[in-house]
Amino acid sequence: MGHRLSKITTRTGDAGETGLGDGTRVSKDSARVQALGDIDELNSVLGLVLAEDVSQEVRDALGLVQHDLFDLGGELCIPGHKLLKPSRVAALEETLEAWNAGLEPLKEFILPGGTRAAAAAHLARTVCRRAERSVVALGREDKVSDAARRYLNRLSDLLFVAGRLLNRHAGQNDVQWRHERKKT
Repeated sequence: MGHRLSKITTRTGDAGETGLGDGTRVSKDSARVQALGDIDELNSVLGLVLAEDVSQEVRDALGLVQHDLFDLGGELCIPGHKLLKPSRVAALEETLEAWNAGLEPLKEFILPGGTRAAAAAHLARTVCRRAERSVVALGREDKVSDAARRYLNRLSDLLFVAGRLLNRHAGQNDVQWRHERKKT
């Protein structure tokens, strides 16, 4: 990487445009930049999850996800480029199945919460769903890889299960939604 990031303030975006990886200048409110920003935010929220006390299994899996998201960002910043491999979607599916196998089947909806780590995983899930919507919107304007869309869809499922798993590891129950509750 060398000195690629030695100068952080460039002032080249002061007029509301930014440069893509291929040198193209685009508006900072373009669908592509929106998707890139949502992927970046998702990666940051995963950093919050990993700042909590989580098992090594979760730490390893989400650490790989952070790298995958960086690859996805690289893919999105160079139109037509493909970095995220379909094998990474399959890896998410394997992890999802393994984590979910040890959890009790859900009989009710659950609310985001429980431990801080679980709540952070649920926050990451909602940011992931927004990132997915942004990538789908970008795909209406320009080509987006199938792997990108599939990855984000599986990742939101994985993060839901991660929230449940993190609560379980901490000895906490899922926070159940109660449709029959006292209304005030």
